[in-house]
Amino acid sequence: MPHPNEVLVREANAALGRREMDAFRNQYFAEDIRWHIPGRSPLAGDYEGVAQVLEYSGRVLELSGGTLVVELRDVLANDEHVVTLFTIRAERAGKHWEDSYVTVSRIRDGKLAEHWSYPGDQYAYDEFWS
Repeated sequence: MPHPNEVLVREANAALGRREMDAFRNQYFAEDIRWHIPGRSPLAGDYEGVAQVLEYSGRVLELSGGTLVVELRDVLANDEHVVTLFTIRAERAGKHWEDSYVTVSRIRDGKLAEHWSYPGDQYAYDEFWS
């Protein structure tokens, strides 16, 4: 039987794949969520609160022309944290980007409270989104 936090993240990822952003707002994100994106691209930085995180997500979809695909490969979960392994693909300005990606999320009261992203190739990530 999977850990409840694994189920939470798998459901959230499925909702993202269906572009159900209202589900994030109401079901998966703590109101005071903090979202950390590393690097030097225009997307890099810390986003605080549901509105900023959804704005970031919308910007990613806009910049990729809606081509962003997040393929969940594995989930490791305990009572406090979830680690996810992804393959991410997108196209932008005639360029194709594909990378392995790791995220670490802190869970509080059954919702994502804090999230850190780690691209496999930070330089390629920054170049693609710049």
